[in-house]
Amino acid sequence: MKTLFRNALIFDGVSRDLREGDVLIEEGVIVEVSEQAIKTDAERVVEAGGRTLMPGLIDLHVHIWAADMNVARLSQMPTEYYSLYAAQFLQSTLDRGFTTLRDAGGTDAGFAMAIEKGFIKSPRFYHSGRYISQTGGHGDFREGHEQHFSDCMCCPPRHERFTAIADGADAVRKAVREEFRRGARAIKIMASGGVASPTDPLDKLQFTDAEIQAAVEEAAMRGSYIFAHCHPDIAIRRCSELGVRCIEHVSMVSPETAAIMAKNGTYGVPTLAVVQAFYEDGAKFGLPATSISKMQNLLEAMTEGLVHMKNAGVKIGFGTDLLAEHNNRQGIEFGLRAEVLDPYDILISATSVAAEIIMEEGRLGVIAPGAYADILLVDGNPMNDITILGQGGQNFPVIMKAGEFHKMAL
Repeated sequence: MKTLFRNALIFDGVSRDLREGDVLIEEGVIVEVSEQAIKTDAERVVEAGGRTLMPGLIDLHVHIWAADMNVARLSQMPTEYYSLYAAQFLQSTLDRGFTTLRDAGGTDAGFAMAIEKGFIKSPRFYHSGRYISQTGGHGDFREGHEQHFSDCMCCPPRHERFTAIADGADAVRKAVREEFRRGARAIKIMASGGVASPTDPLDKLQFTDAEIQAAVEEAAMRGSYIFAHCHPDIAIRRCSELGVRCIEHVSMVSPETAAIMAKNGTYGVPTLAVVQAFYEDGAKFGLPATSISKMQNLLEAMTEGLVHMKNAGVKIGFGTDLLAEHNNRQGIEFGLRAEVLDPYDILISATSVAAEIIMEEGRLGVIAPGAYADILLVDGNPMNDITILGQGGQNFPVIMKAGEFHKMAL
């Protein structure tokens, strides 16, 4: 079926300049973009009326199975609960205009398969398997008083559905291979301490150089990539130098390390939304006191890091990392970034740059012939006010994914 959008103000995902024109879609793909009226026998014609037409949004850092902010509790919940939470998360995310998500780890491979089969309404979902952590690292959910892991196959540790614990280069290599076998599109490693995990200091390194190199080598042989959780500057710099494609959070990046990232072509995906949400009411929703104590000045550092990366020429993607009851706050990321970045930088971070990061350049994040027809019509111009993209989808009268209307309110 053909669909024509007529008389739109087009943001193509790349250019600062918006242009008036028509966009023709056939069989889920954009086939023509023209500043002249397109003559066609399209069965569906949408009169845009000068509204902004742009690519669907891409969130590069989601945890759709993270149904509780307390990771100790999270690891004990039944699979049915995770699945229903995730289904709600996915559908509401699409309602907010996010037509593509990259899993930042922890989603069950079977659930990812169900998304692929179309069992529920969902954005495009780039599954990353279980994240890979060292013992006592950011993916190790055990409290300090708990016993060591058992080798008993009939009683696997509770964290296992989310995390692959691997110590030593050979073990990391095997863990990466296993997640690719289970259908992962990319692999996330935990290369520093984190907020939600109970026993690891936020500012300390995790994994050795050899362990990280093993992961990078395996992903490259698979034609994929590694992305890494990193808060402290030293972890960010080390991962960039070791060939990690994309750094998540990049919380404490210095100007010098940002310059190294730019030189190495390393992408950054800050996640200000989750820190702001934790500050506001993380404790109310179960975030442990040990986690709250780790976040001193974290939002301020992350905001400064945005400026350092922008100035250095680092390509910045869009991520939110929201957990549990906070998952409906994706939109706050736009406003937080707008404090230091202009709307264009934020727009490309959630469209064409995000598509580059997940190796879908030219197919996602752009309005161009050959791209997938994931499209938003926007009431207003986000180049003038980026926050209109973050208001729960209320400014999107049309949301299209793969050439089909998820929402049509014109």
